[in-house]
Amino acid sequence: MLDDLRRARTLVVHPRDEEGTALVDQLRRLGCEVSIAWPPPAALPPDIDTLFIQLDDLDVTHLLAGIEEMRPAVIAIVTYESPTSLKALVDFDAHGVLSKPIRPRGVLSQFALARYRRGYETRLANKIEKLEETMKGRRTVEKAVRVITEINGLDEDAAYRMLRDRATAARMTLTSVAESVVSAHEAMSGLGLHISLADRS
Repeated sequence: MLDDLRRARTLVVHPRDEEGTALVDQLRRLGCEVSIAWPPPAALPPDIDTLFIQLDDLDVTHLLAGIEEMRPAVIAIVTYESPTSLKALVDFDAHGVLSKPIRPRGVLSQFALARYRRGYETRLANKIEKLEETMKGRRTVEKAVRVITEINGLDEDAAYRMLRDRATAARMTLTSVAESVVSAHEAMSGLGLHISLADRS
């Protein structure tokens, strides 16, 4: 975990006061790359993966689009636990929170927690994306099987075997062949034509 923290590329959006300087110094002692920006920048630097950001003083909502796109670990810095600050925590999808005045104790745990949560969310999003692609491919294969059954008068098992055999012979994925079958069928149907896979070599 400490190795992960040392690899972090961190931006601190906080006034260049005693607290801001102390926070940057503490992060640098961990060995990670740190920069500080105040007033808040117009956009987030493209190479950061962790963001400490004060949500109390200036309006920083213009950074939300960059946060949503880059998905850094976000540690919010707040002074008051007001309805406004709580809403900001949700809006910024904060992975961790530091209350002001900032104390050295707690920074490391919030830093580590935020990095862990970001990593977990990224892995979960990747799994969901792969699952969605799998389900999309399965629906395409099912659609191609229906096309083959309708055109060639086969049952679903035979149609699936035909589709699978074509994929194996062409050294293509089953989904790719299914997409080709569906696209060809839709194109031919649009012209009022039909084609039989059984007649194709």
